[in-house]
Amino acid sequence: MTAELVRGQNHTLPQTRLEIRVSAGTPVVAGATLGDERGTVRGVEWIAHPGSPQLPGLEVSQQAAADHRLAVDLEALPTGAHRVTVLLALPVGAGGPARFGAVPAPFVAVTGLDGAEIATFTLTGLDAESAVSALELYRRQDAWKVRAVGQGYAGGLAEMLADQGVAEAAGLAGSIQEAVTRGLARSVTRPPRPQGGDRVRHATGAADHRPPPPPPAPEPLTDPATTPEPHSAQGPAAASPAADGPINYAHPRRQHTAPPSPPPAAPPAQPGQAAQPVAGDATGWSMDERLYNQIWGMFEDLARAVAAYRSAVDFAESRMDQEIDRALSVPRNRIGGAGDRAREGARAKRDELAVRAREALDRDLAQLAAEAAVVEPALPAAYAGWANPVWHAHQVPMEIPMALRIGDLHLPERTDLRVPLLVRLPLERGIWVDSGRTASEAAAPMDTDRLRRLAVETAVTHAARLLAVYPPGEFSVHVIDPAGAAAGPLAPLVDAGVLAGPPAAGPGGVASVLAHLTRRVDLVQMAVRAGAADSLPPDLDTGEQLLVVNDFPHGFDDRAVTQLRYLADEGPAVGVHLLMVADREEASAYGPVLDPLWRSLLRITPVADSHLADPWVGHAWTYEPLTVPPGSRVLEQVLAAVAAARRAAGR
Repeated sequence: MTAELVRGQNHTLPQTRLEIRVSAGTPVVAGATLGDERGTVRGVEWIAHPGSPQLPGLEVSQQAAADHRLAVDLEALPTGAHRVTVLLALPVGAGGPARFGAVPAPFVAVTGLDGAEIATFTLTGLDAESAVSALELYRRQDAWKVRAVGQGYAGGLAEMLADQGVAEAAGLAGSIQEAVTRGLARSVTRPPRPQGGDRVRHATGAADHRPPPPPPAPEPLTDPATTPEPHSAQGPAAASPAADGPINYAHPRRQHTAPPSPPPAAPPAQPGQAAQPVAGDATGWSMDERLYNQIWGMFEDLARAVAAYRSAVDFAESRMDQEIDRALSVPRNRIGGAGDRAREGARAKRDELAVRAREALDRDLAQLAAEAAVVEPALPAAYAGWANPVWHAHQVPMEIPMALRIGDLHLPERTDLRVPLLVRLPLERGIWVDSGRTASEAAAPMDTDRLRRLAVETAVTHAARLLAVYPPGEFSVHVIDPAGAAAGPLAPLVDAGVLAGPPAAGPGGVASVLAHLTRRVDLVQMAVRAGAADSLPPDLDTGEQLLVVNDFPHGFDDRAVTQLRYLADEGPAVGVHLLMVADREEASAYGPVLDPLWRSLLRITPVADSHLADPWVGHAWTYEPLTVPPGSRVLEQVLAAVAAARRAAGR
């Protein structure tokens, strides 16, 4: 039976391997401190936070998120640790709320590894506080208990750490917030939380090694037509290596406020087998929306399945080390064969646990691979790769799609299982194609010129995809190529006549395009704020605008750099977006001035590179750019169709 705690109440913990789940309704930073018998934190080495997420027996999330899972093994804590305090704080400078009184009350649950709740606590009554000690696990007479704390701090993370006796708390708080900012910059933005049910997994005959998602935090009512997101939990999951059941694709918790389009019916399953996957088996009001949610569901399922596997393997390694240490702590075991037998026994147990965890992972991966094989051929053009036949029959649509595919993601546990990376339309943030030499193995054998050309070609294909999925005349592309170095890769756009004007070259061309787009942002912002959209100049193009910038910062003076930063910050809200091709090292002369610019953009690469993080667990995913098949003319055909549609529409 779950104990629903109030402030100050405690409850005995029946086990020592736990998960602490946090649902906050808005991105928060989750961390934990270890304390001695008097609750004193001995130093930074006893603090787990996004910049240093792992301690012995404790693991927290590497980034801010609305939902977290913290893994705790009380038996593996450092010697002298008698208390674990769970901390929550609002990110600084992320554009979100600055106090807990402005967000739904955070909900915290202590669960076993099977997902069964042991104790819960809703942190009500917070107002001006921006950080809070949520709860603590503490040892009392050889037994562990949980206590609901709910102590808030208006002075934020620094005040909370100082209250626990941490030296230089302000500096540590600053470094934690900086780590959070970096994490948010590299994280793929997840879609909104769903109105209805979740995509869920059910075990058949054995416990699922991924606990079910936590109950959602209270949320403001939203339009039922807004995009649902197929999951709700976030954070690294410490999981037992128990056997895993198949994925249930029936979505038994799906609920709707009004009947959406009926999903396709799944083929009947044989007795004892999982239902066969079908394309579009997710919540949604249209097939495109259901496919979008299904892809994000696959993304999260893969992230959590791999997190469970890695956590199980880590647990097996940790238990092996503990058993060996225990055996060798007895002096007589160090002599003769007793120590060797202890090592062999511990390693055998480790291997058994690792094999069981891999078997569970392989079952999940097989189910996801089967789903991917069904979903990929059914994708509309906006979600499909260039090799999909749907592009050969593509017609320019009359309304914009929900999202656009800009690449694929995969993890090393199975590199052939790839998840489409979809970004919402209209774009919510700009895109940066990194033309520099990264740590990627794919980039190592390439020279600088080859990387730069590939980066421009990547930008051209993304611009073409955006032009192809917007209605005629509702999306314009401007190009800045100060030195004219990208004439070859830009040729498909130029030859098709789909650009708003010739690529701008030289300082004068750079200044002219930036001034034009800055003026558009200013005018639309003023009209929106004044509620006078009909007062815009008749010659102003109110369609979406994309600015492709090559070879930054060449040709940019200080004023141009300031304008570019302004467009990156203010442009997306009024329909002006950036697609930059740049090497950050070449802009290093500007120092930290450009740091906000790089953080505001979604970084992708022209070759495979492991730099993007998922918003749930924080794995480093390998990004694979979309490429046109060798010898294919699909890019030219698509751009010709865009040009023809524009002529037919009189644009």
